[in-house]
Amino acid sequence: METRLELDVLIYPDEVRVATPEDFREWELETASQVSIPTVRLFVALYPYNPAAMSPNPETAAEELPFVPGQIIKVCGDKDADGFYHGESGGLSGYVPGNMVAEIPVDDEYLKQLLLQQGFLPVDPEGMTLTPEVSEVATLSQDVVVRRMVAMFDYDPWESSPNMDSEVELGFRAGEIIYVLGDMDRDGFYYGDLHGRRGLVPSNFLQLLPWD
Repeated sequence: METRLELDVLIYPDEVRVATPEDFREWELETASQVSIPTVRLFVALYPYNPAAMSPNPETAAEELPFVPGQIIKVCGDKDADGFYHGESGGLSGYVPGNMVAEIPVDDEYLKQLLLQQGFLPVDPEGMTLTPEVSEVATLSQDVVVRRMVAMFDYDPWESSPNMDSEVELGFRAGEIIYVLGDMDRDGFYYGDLHGRRGLVPSNFLQLLPWD
């Protein structure tokens, strides 16, 4: 009866020896240190995108991800040389044109999961224009600075407000987009617009969401 013994060996310039369990542990640790896990980033679609009709690369359109305004897309890594990310949304994956989405600046992993579960953010269909409620406010100064911000946490003025007159504040939920009008006041509040409702919003509950 023939018996075969298989051994793993290490080959060096000046010797050949049988690998030990300690060699394997060192190799695993070295390999693990060299593997980088890409950071998960969240983007929101600013415009509708149908790759079959709109892709600049018809031959690879089938590899691109279709989406609608407000759709949240999970992205790993940076843009490629053609300006595309690789993302996932709605159970599909594919390439995403970087000029049609905007990153949601959120680092908290729990909030990322909440936004992914929500799947959508309310955005203006025109992407980079103001909501009708904001643009039609006649009392706004022509040079007022309007910023788009995303709520990082739920906020109920009746429960959380430090102010006595909490009725002048806006309540909102994490992930909602608020259009901030003007600068922050001395108490740390902005004046904001949410779906046509206007009031004070605490700045420490919001994070800037760039227009592009």
